[in-house]
Amino acid sequence: MNNNFKLSHIPERPAKPRESGVTMMMDKGLSLREVEDFIDANGEFTDIAKFGFGTAYVTKNLEEKIKLYKSAGIRPYFGGTLFEIFIARNKFNDYQKLLDKYDLDLCEVSDGSIILPHDQKLEYINKLSKERTVMSEVGSKDAGIIISPAKWIKMMSSELEAGSWKVIAEGRESGTVGVFRPNGTAHTYLINKIIAKIDPNRILWEAPQKTQQVWFIRLFGPNVNLGNIAPNEIIPLECLRLGLRGDTFFEFLPDDIEKTMKQKAEK
Repeated sequence: MNNNFKLSHIPERPAKPRESGVTMMMDKGLSLREVEDFIDANGEFTDIAKFGFGTAYVTKNLEEKIKLYKSAGIRPYFGGTLFEIFIARNKFNDYQKLLDKYDLDLCEVSDGSIILPHDQKLEYINKLSKERTVMSEVGSKDAGIIISPAKWIKMMSSELEAGSWKVIAEGRESGTVGVFRPNGTAHTYLINKIIAKIDPNRILWEAPQKTQQVWFIRLFGPNVNLGNIAPNEIIPLECLRLGLRGDTFFEFLPDDIEKTMKQKAEK
């Protein structure tokens, strides 16, 4: 990563392609020109670009956008809702053909909007993982559906075993469901139960709100996997990861520096 000047006590970020510290940007309809500008400013900080929900159906210049992302070392993919749209219409084969048409090596299997028997979901993961990298999402988009920690763990474990590269912890683009409470705060008990059984490096947490990103960075460090990040929030997130914002300012500094600063403030 090329930085403009030197600073000490900046946490190390792995080079792309990354297995940890992954940042997933949510593209909800960027224009071709906006994608070019986005890559120019944010390309080295972005690992994955998700075409949110069903936007791939209506977005202009889809093929050209996919090529741009790929040329920048960013892996584009269709959000899980589009997978569900095909499944609801009994068109799984057509979905596979769509991935072939756009030459996408990354895809998502989810059941946040439809009722899908878990055994069937595992079959889809297994089939797709034979030729592609699969991410699978756990958690409902309906705030009224409560899933027990034990069930979260069981689903995540079985989906990883079925072939998922990473499991996505549902948070939506609003950050108010799944692993979050309706007010956006983290379900601490649920998350602690999950990470006691599942390797956090295998989980990508949807965390669209800054307070959520800060919470995960403080818990897991700078190289936590985070998703559903808005295009204009990629560099602000990278600054959070590196301790370059007030919210994580002292997170990666030696304790004696923080102690000295506090002593000076008290005088």
